Amino acid sequence: MKIIIAGFMKVDPAKREQFLKHTRQFIEASRAEPGCERYDWSADLSEPSIIYVFECWSNEESLAAHFEMDPYWKTRAAFAEIFGETGIFEVEVNKYRIDTKEPVYDETGTPRADFFSI
Repeated sequence: MKIIIAGFMKVDPAKREQFLKHTRQFIEASRAEPGCERYDWSADLSEPSIIYVFECWSNEESLAAHFEMDPYWKTRAAFAEIFGETGIFEVEVNKYRIDTKEPVYDETGTPRADFFSI
């Protein structure tokens, strides 16, 4: 079952680009890990303090392996310093198990909120 990690971090707007620059190496390393399908931290285009977190892992085992990998632990150690330097003041990141997925648009191009192919 896929796992999605999604949320946000709030950072001092004047230091957001510095934060993203410092964390890029950890993002790239995580993307190379087995089972990592998506790993993005991105700046909100309208709110200068927000950085969005979005990850997709192929299963629980790959996420567990990520938590044991060297890049994750280097990230955790570096974050204490980076968070202090860049003024992270709020973090809300959650994980979600995904039991099904469908396209947003059906075969006619109509957006659908319901799960129509189950």
